[in-house]
Amino acid sequence: MNFDVVMPATVFAVTVFAVFSSKKVEGKLKAIFEDREFRVRDAFLLVAAISIAISLIAMIPQMALMIIFLIAYSLLLFIFTYIFSDMKKFQAELFCLAFAIISFAAGTVSLYYSTFTDIQIAYGALALYGLCLFAFTTLVYEEQRSHTRERWYLAVLPSALFVTLYTFFSKTAVWFPYLLNLYGLTFAVLVILYFGSLFTWKTSVLFAGLLTAADVILVLITRSMVSAATHVSSLRLPVLVVLPTFPQVGAIALGLGDFFFAGLLAIQTYKKFGRNVAFLSSAAMALSFFIFEALILSFGISAFPGTLMIVCGWLLTVFIKFLWGKMGVPTNPPL
Repeated sequence: MNFDVVMPATVFAVTVFAVFSSKKVEGKLKAIFEDREFRVRDAFLLVAAISIAISLIAMIPQMALMIIFLIAYSLLLFIFTYIFSDMKKFQAELFCLAFAIISFAAGTVSLYYSTFTDIQIAYGALALYGLCLFAFTTLVYEEQRSHTRERWYLAVLPSALFVTLYTFFSKTAVWFPYLLNLYGLTFAVLVILYFGSLFTWKTSVLFAGLLTAADVILVLITRSMVSAATHVSSLRLPVLVVLPTFPQVGAIALGLGDFFFAGLLAIQTYKKFGRNVAFLSSAAMALSFFIFEALILSFGISAFPGTLMIVCGWLLTVFIKFLWGKMGVPTNPPL
């Protein structure tokens, strides 16, 4: 039987990281959202919106899709950075310095390898030098700044770097698979943290059931999910994480929505039952994914609902927790 350990391990790592990060960021996110939470109606509307969007993606011109995704990703980076940009002055200076160094190094390497035969990469190098200059300017300005409220110019840096790298380097081997996977995993974690603060246990359970049913229909019946993934993947946007399989030689892709789904369930499990049960749910979801993926690789299945692969492991955790309650085991027992 063929199997892979890379993608299940990645699902587990992303989920655990999101769970333990949520504790640090949820307070601030709730303050921004004024403690608003999704209701049952919102869960229905969100699943309906996702289903409609996926069904229509294949009919949207690729250029329009690229612009929409770039705007959405840039705003996500900007919002998260801005929310947490009220950092200490020394931290803000390090942040600016890091982006200045990264931009200068990336621009220099790009300029060297372009040798002016690839004009797009040469323009990319100039854009990176411009970003380096902006980062250095913000560093100088930060030296003169006395207060530590939110800084818009810090929030601009991650978004500008992402747009620059995608615009000028998306067709190079540097972007795919390395930067594509890096940004894909980054956006997956940000979306998990963003929505994790809005869901409750009740709406999460409802959302999990509805989204899994919709995913099964879109992947196995209408095939809209497959068409949408094919339509978008050629743009090399970070909507998928593409990793090599091991020990088998090959590659497998998983959508950011599946990472979000696993992270959301783990975060809500953490809120409901505590750290150890959340850790167990992350391991169970990764194990379930491992088993389903082994069947997919062994039988040559081209597409299968990722949410179904994940939710089976989570339901097993909930069932074990139910048994613990019947046997009188403490709510957060040691593993």
